Amino acid sequence: MKITKIKLLMTAAIVTVSMVTFADNEDNSLVNLPVTKLKYFESGFGPLQAAPAYGNLANGAHGTFIKLPAGFISPAHIHSEDYHAVVISGVVANGVPGSKMEELPVGSYYFQKGGEGHISKCLSANECVLFLSQPGKFDYLPDTQTHTHTRTHQK
Repeated sequence: MKITKIKLLMTAAIVTVSMVTFADNEDNSLVNLPVTKLKYFESGFGPLQAAPAYGNLANGAHGTFIKLPAGFISPAHIHSEDYHAVVISGVVANGVPGSKMEELPVGSYYFQKGGEGHISKCLSANECVLFLSQPGKFDYLPDTQTHTHTRTHQK
């Protein structure tokens, strides 16, 4: 329990420090963020990694790159806020547990309603990268209404 609290505090500190890098653009000046300058950090949500483009995923509106490991299958979960996503690399699937999920290759878009249970998958042999835009903080809550067994990561 003590180690879990320490890990949680360390994750929160890393998120806060990492987000400051690109989150502050109060003068609305031009921002260019080459892929080579993205700074990924452990998101605190399983194996997902995150890199900020704008905002702060920990506490408000944000645009964030999210890496999913190859073969990743999330447990059924919900997010408090809606989000929009674009597939940057790999092939993903996102949908209601037990449903037939459409493959979404590079360049594909999807919308996920807040409070709606779903599963996210990286179907590729290599990692998948998404760009998420969300009007509020990013959270990852278990979907207690779904009784579908899923794996958190497959190699």
